[in-house]
Amino acid sequence: MRILLISSQDYIHHPVPSRHHYIFERLAKSHEIHVAHFHISDKPARETNLYVEDATLFPLKNLILHYTLNSPYHLYKFNKIIQDNNIDVIVAAHVLAGTAAVHAGKHNNIPVLFDLKDWFPDSAAAYFKDEWLKRVVHDSVLAITKYNLSNSTKITTVSPNLVKKLQTLGYESQLITNGVDTSLFKPTSPSLRQKLGISDTDFVIGFAGSIERWYDLDTLLLMPGLFYGKNIKILFVGGSLFTDYKKELMDKVIRMNIKDKVIFTGLIPYNSLPDYINCMDVCTIPLSPTEWKNIALPNKFFEYTACGKPIITSNIPNVVEFKCPNVYVYNNNDEFAQHVKNIMDEKPTYDIDFQKQDWNYKATEMENVLKSLIV
Repeated sequence: MRILLISSQDYIHHPVPSRHHYIFERLAKSHEIHVAHFHISDKPARETNLYVEDATLFPLKNLILHYTLNSPYHLYKFNKIIQDNNIDVIVAAHVLAGTAAVHAGKHNNIPVLFDLKDWFPDSAAAYFKDEWLKRVVHDSVLAITKYNLSNSTKITTVSPNLVKKLQTLGYESQLITNGVDTSLFKPTSPSLRQKLGISDTDFVIGFAGSIERWYDLDTLLLMPGLFYGKNIKILFVGGSLFTDYKKELMDKVIRMNIKDKVIFTGLIPYNSLPDYINCMDVCTIPLSPTEWKNIALPNKFFEYTACGKPIITSNIPNVVEFKCPNVYVYNNNDEFAQHVKNIMDEKPTYDIDFQKQDWNYKATEMENVLKSLIV
């Protein structure tokens, strides 16, 4: 197959890999895949097996301005890529660029698969504090998303509840969940603890991922005070990509006088992430917005579990439905603290077979969907 991928981000420079990196790098071993390059970030370029196609005329860093002003060029560029490379199928996963992809598919009479990796209206609005602006962004993105879905040949998405949400809006979709590289994420000795300033007697409560406001990370900062006299350390692995939430947390740590209890690693190479997770005694998914919890199935659930770690998570239905023994659900700060106490006392260990959640399986699922569209 010859595939054009319109990813949801700067595929080459974005520091955090998405499902598209995991899936399409694998498919590129046996298929010709071209990926549109939206030059948003100045981070180091990642290696890729895909053919990178520059789709940026105005390399603006502001997301809204970048994608709005580049929209006409996207349509021109996608048509050119399709015609120059005899593309068989388009995979779109972007709001504004997705609209250009839909039009290019219709113009060239080739199928478009829309891979909806989250609910764009809510995720786009989450970056704004002003309620009026949040509503404007939400409603605008909703209208564009509906247009894209209505004009795509097929829809895939990431969680059972997002499949159900789409059904309520009149769209049928196929489930391909996120996954994990089980050759990389697995239980190992916590070799980085000493380097991070963590002693053998410290109990580490950890979070790995983007430090953004849709995670209630302030709750983690309460733990050293609640367990006064215990060797509690809080480990944040990751950084803020679009907001100043990490700086807010760091300022709060100073005000709370717990600087010796909290470690911020910043962004790290993805291949090093398992080493950091294995330094944690308990991992967390404190996802906050109700509308997100109802449809989410986060990557970190798969990564934490593959490393055999206990997980304290807010009530995320699709995570709970996996019925993994390492998952501890909390609904308030008291329940969070009680789970911490129980895990500290019991020191549970887990060996969970997650081979069927490996990205190799997910890549095969995506490959089968794409083949079905071009038969």
